[in-house]
Amino acid sequence: MFGQDTQERPFDHLPTGTVIDRYIIERPLADGGFSAVYLARQLADQHQVAIKEYLPRKLSYRNWEGKVVPHNDEARGAFLRGRRFFVEEARVLATLKHPNIVNVTGFFHANATVYMVMAYDYGKNLRWYLQNRPNRLDGAFLRQLADRLLDALEVIHGHGLLHLDLKPENILIRPGHDPLLLDFGAARLLDGSGRWQGYGKVRTPGFSPPEQYDQTIPIGPWSDLYALGATLWTCLDRRPPPPVPKRFEHDTLKPALRQYRDRAGRRLLSAIDRALNLDPGQRPRTVAEFRALLDH
Repeated sequence: MFGQDTQERPFDHLPTGTVIDRYIIERPLADGGFSAVYLARQLADQHQVAIKEYLPRKLSYRNWEGKVVPHNDEARGAFLRGRRFFVEEARVLATLKHPNIVNVTGFFHANATVYMVMAYDYGKNLRWYLQNRPNRLDGAFLRQLADRLLDALEVIHGHGLLHLDLKPENILIRPGHDPLLLDFGAARLLDGSGRWQGYGKVRTPGFSPPEQYDQTIPIGPWSDLYALGATLWTCLDRRPPPPVPKRFEHDTLKPALRQYRDRAGRRLLSAIDRALNLDPGQRPRTVAEFRALLDH
């Protein structure tokens, strides 16, 4: 772990009213380990946008001038590598135009860091629905959620990219129960071997598959499909599957097909069970294979 600088942090988020590039900050929207997201307006036409700031708190802090700087020399290398990957994320996302994928419109440099500009959509994330509207997550909702997230993943995988952090917090449910896949901070491009390219791994207990814990297991589209299965399972069970390390010690996960026949169709439940297999070779390997389980 990188050491913390002893200098007191003046503030963390950009203050309301901060003008940066062509935008004015309204308020924070979300936080992650590597970033902060703000609601902002374009100065020219007052159109609302979301702006994501590269802000890895374990590696950096915001100084009194508003700049994001590494804690110390030891953290500097990792900070700069992360900043390069953040720019690459923005460039790749700008090419992924799909109604169920967050729309990135550009990026810019300021405050010694990088900002990604995205379309702002109204809605609540799927975690909020699980906590506040669980009775609305019926079979029809689950099938629509699965179909549209599969559409999004097909585009993502078609660009040689993996999301690698699909979970309820990263799915915005818009009016009409239309999902939007967010937060590509963990996304990775692959080489031919299926090994990691990047500066770190994001693991979310319950949603990350074995290959995100064990670097000897190749990652691929099947890795995102495990997370999709875990997300759909969570909609049924109100809690995620056990984390992978616990499942390897003693797997207590019961088949969805056995437990939830009154909640969703047999094909969808069977697809969820296949996607949650600890052995990548026993999961659907592609979006097309997952769809085939739903339709046949």
